[in-house]
Amino acid sequence: MKTKLAALLAGALFGLGLAISQMINPEKVIAFLDVTGNWDPSLALVLAAAVIVSFIGFRLAKIRVSPLLAPVFRAPTRTDLDRRLLSGAAIFGMGWGLAGYCPGPAIAALAIGSWEPVVFLLAMTAGSLVMSRIDSRNT
Repeated sequence: MKTKLAALLAGALFGLGLAISQMINPEKVIAFLDVTGNWDPSLALVLAAAVIVSFIGFRLAKIRVSPLLAPVFRAPTRTDLDRRLLSGAAIFGMGWGLAGYCPGPAIAALAIGSWEPVVFLLAMTAGSLVMSRIDSRNT
């Protein structure tokens, strides 16, 4: 129960942060990504804050024996860059630049009640299902 409550609180805090920082506003995100046009650098502060919080979190994790709400830490073990990772990152970046949404902010933007994040999430889900089907055929 504690784990689910912590996840709910962390998700609510994350969504609130996305809303306050305007990461749920696709026009703001696209303006941040448009470095050769009418660039809006204000989201760089959001990026800097995320890096600082992550840095502190990873440092704290290194000095703890175990996490607060799990028996062990589960960190990624792969460090290689392969074609799937690079192509997925490129597709993600293109989608983010074109739509102005990525998954977290799109889910948080559902609270606004507009139709754009719904369309984005449906398209993202469809793309994930297609890729899952392609992956299952290749293995």
